[in-house]
Amino acid sequence: MDLLFKAVTIVDSTSSFDGQVVDLLLEDGKIKQIASSIEADEVQTISAQGLHCSIGWFDLIAFSGEPGYEHRETLQNFMQAAAYGGFTEVACQPNLNPVTQTRASVDYLKNISASGFVRLHPLAAVTHDLDGKDLSEILDLQAAGAIAFTDGSDALQAEDTVLKAFEYLKLFGGVLINQPQNRKIANGGQMHEGTASTRLGLKGIPAIAEEVQISRDLQLLQYTGGRLHLTQLSTAAGVNAVRAAKKQGLNVTCDIAAHQCAFTDEMILPFDTNYKVTPPFRSEEDRKALLEGLQDGTIDTIVSAHTPWNEEAKELEFDLADAGIIGLQTAYAVANETLASHLSWREVIQKLSIGSREIVGLPVPGLSEGAAANLTFFSPDKTWVFEEQLNASAAKNSPFLGRELKGCVFGTYMNGQFTKNPAYQN
Repeated sequence: MDLLFKAVTIVDSTSSFDGQVVDLLLEDGKIKQIASSIEADEVQTISAQGLHCSIGWFDLIAFSGEPGYEHRETLQNFMQAAAYGGFTEVACQPNLNPVTQTRASVDYLKNISASGFVRLHPLAAVTHDLDGKDLSEILDLQAAGAIAFTDGSDALQAEDTVLKAFEYLKLFGGVLINQPQNRKIANGGQMHEGTASTRLGLKGIPAIAEEVQISRDLQLLQYTGGRLHLTQLSTAAGVNAVRAAKKQGLNVTCDIAAHQCAFTDEMILPFDTNYKVTPPFRSEEDRKALLEGLQDGTIDTIVSAHTPWNEEAKELEFDLADAGIIGLQTAYAVANETLASHLSWREVIQKLSIGSREIVGLPVPGLSEGAAANLTFFSPDKTWVFEEQLNASAAKNSPFLGRELKGCVFGTYMNGQFTKNPAYQN
């Protein structure tokens, strides 16, 4: 689809047009021309007040559902939600059926989206069948196109497994992604351990369940000299540990889920399972530490942590319900609004567009004439309501449904295809 965007503000620190209001002509999937004014015949013209354009956003952590869990979400739903949320590329967790641990499973995700409006990148399992013990065929999976290695929501528990994984990944500079949570310490926990959990009579997950795993992983990283990415940090001590490790020169990066700073354990609606996430919403002290970590660069990027659940998994008593929320469509707006006290909206875009790609070594798209058009169009000031009829996901597990949010995606352009977000109303 050939399009002419009128009067868009370019948001790309590497572009000579950064901050300028220009016209943007897209033809045959490429950026044909960028200029102060463009006239073109037989091209659809798009004009929206206050529209901004950046390179397409990349989500590093999301659960796709398909293959194997289509009752939770299909890939079509998943990619539609991603595009509506501004993501042109998404990395898929390996917790599928079959597990992403063979060349065929890597190829499936790559091929199904190769020419689509959202490109999927496989995160391959570190261990066979996600058992946390025997390593998968890491070298073969890397050759097939896996961009990083993780057991996804199954946090690695065994020290010897983490050690061996680092050693294998060092052979090609691969990245180990781990979500730090000690299962034995967190066992049976439903929310952050604090006064709120005591008041509600729910078993808490202490902050130390995260902190001891971070300390362990950093010690093993120092010993092996590998590359580590810690995903979905939630505690003040965890952020401090990563900050110290970076100053020490360790090759470690980390992220937080966009929703993590939106609530604390005291703010969640009691027993509403849409607020049940892993890691849990923690204290105000932890929330402030996350904001400071984003501000000083300790936290490298923001992820959606998109986790769809069917109604049978969520419409239960709080202690029986599964943890996780859908986040692809709301990640940008929630980050844009919640993090505003410590990050400018431009810094949020930088983390979504460049920060995530740098962690796994993906090439950063260009926003220049002649480059393949991999673009996200958005307005940082526009408000919208995440209404149920706008939800592209097959799942509904979100505390943001029905809420007004600030920062709206207009659409994405990928592989010559423009996907308009229905939530954006001129």
